[in-house]
Amino acid sequence: MNPTDDHAFSRRQWLGRMSTPAIAAAALGVSARDTAAAQEQLQQSPGARVYDIRNFGAKGDGTTLDTAAVQAAIDACVNEGGGTVIVPVGDFVIGTVELKSHVTLHVTSKGRLLGSPNIEHYAAGNGIPRSNGNIVLLSAANAENITIEGSGTIDGNGAKFYTGQGDNTGPGGDPSQGYFRRPHLAVFYRCRNLRIRDVFLTASAYHCTRILECRDVHLDGVRIHNRVNKNNDGFHINSSRYVHIANCDVACQDDACALFGSNKFVTVTNSTFSTRWSVFRFGGGEPENITVSNCVIYETYGCPIKMRFGSRSRAENIMFSNLILKDVTGPISIGLDSRSRRAVDTSEPRPRGIVRNIAFHGIRATVVATGKQHQDLPFESSFRPGETRTCIVLNAVGEDVLENISFDDVHVTYEGGGTAEEAHAEVPAIAGEYFEIGTPPAYGLYARNLRGLTLQNVRFDVANPDLRPAIIFAGVTDATVNSISVRGNPQSESLLRLCKSRDILITAPRVLSPTAVFLRVEGAASRDITVDGGDIAKAAKPLDFADGARESAVKLRE
Repeated sequence: MNPTDDHAFSRRQWLGRMSTPAIAAAALGVSARDTAAAQEQLQQSPGARVYDIRNFGAKGDGTTLDTAAVQAAIDACVNEGGGTVIVPVGDFVIGTVELKSHVTLHVTSKGRLLGSPNIEHYAAGNGIPRSNGNIVLLSAANAENITIEGSGTIDGNGAKFYTGQGDNTGPGGDPSQGYFRRPHLAVFYRCRNLRIRDVFLTASAYHCTRILECRDVHLDGVRIHNRVNKNNDGFHINSSRYVHIANCDVACQDDACALFGSNKFVTVTNSTFSTRWSVFRFGGGEPENITVSNCVIYETYGCPIKMRFGSRSRAENIMFSNLILKDVTGPISIGLDSRSRRAVDTSEPRPRGIVRNIAFHGIRATVVATGKQHQDLPFESSFRPGETRTCIVLNAVGEDVLENISFDDVHVTYEGGGTAEEAHAEVPAIAGEYFEIGTPPAYGLYARNLRGLTLQNVRFDVANPDLRPAIIFAGVTDATVNSISVRGNPQSESLLRLCKSRDILITAPRVLSPTAVFLRVEGAASRDITVDGGDIAKAAKPLDFADGARESAVKLRE
């Protein structure tokens, strides 16, 4: 077998495709001729057969429409008990194709499935709900045991569908005027045991990979480059269970790894992400039992970790650990607002959302003041004023409260540049997209309406002078701040600001540069605040009080 032949498999791949009897025969010392004969016989057995799409009429010349041939190969595979459909060397132009149960689609290293530039060659995926459009290149619904693999390419040809318009589903948008008549690259709905591995997915006209209400999903070694159109998501996962993402590299224009709705039992690890918007974006539903670890996020200019929850939501037991965030904005935003933004019947109280038990550990981040233009994005990115000089924002409004959020071993360096005017800006009583509150009044962390906050071994640096406080608590109760290091400014009003907050323990703080006041306490409701030890000698004044706050609210123990 010629190792450069695209029809050849590596030893590991070959063994992975041999059935148990053939492997057993080899292990028992059966001759190579007999083993080959046994394998040839098994290739004709249901579930073990290989279907080359060329044998069904596919041309692969980059011009001929091969949709019917590819679908015929898949249908034959299904009708004969399943097996492997091979995409050999060539550019196979297709419109909508349906994947089915017990089929492995193997795209060889020089093989490419290329989306047709003609929208008339596409249709809604069979059984795919309409949500955010359901026109699609590859789809499967209510199927099981589907695999897409190989080191080849699936190319959506999405630049052919660029109009400069998005779907208008973001804040303030009007979806009725959105652009939906364009194909997603792949959509899977209520599938079980779905595997996508090693393949290169690129240039979708819309989202790249939508996984909706699926179960037992493995995404391993997938490469995504999706920067040719608006709403170019990477992975878009809704209300799925037992999802595992590993060893992937995603560069896209919109959400890189959206986790909407009630996703449960999800792991993301050993991957890299870059996007104009968010990477891990959560919204609505009841997400729980989710871990993200050992990932690098770079050149991401819409807040890498973004959570937005409202009435009836319940988000809990979510952990982020060992993350590098290089040149990002944000970098973290968690919002909870159970009130409706639309005119609704208020005679019945709306059930309050719950957000609790969220942990961040081992984070290293550099945060830029404004977003940048990705050089490989063919159209210009625009940035809202509220995306400027952002920070970590934990934000609940009204009667809502965030619960039990912790940061441990976190070091963030901000670009700085905040003004005295920004330091005193009022934060509107909303908790929507991170940019809707405007430029935050703190450069490091702003927390509002939170119970059970822990900051342990946290360091906030600024590369340029910033006149905003490093940290602001507004309506925070039961907080522990231990071994925090923060950089101040002699012209800023204070380094830390506590507003209407109580039961706060600050131990072993360290002031890294001269500042006017270490801690400013505001409001008569502020009380039971203890500052214990540490090194705050660089602060000209340890404490300051305003807006009715009493000196008895603070115990200062050196």
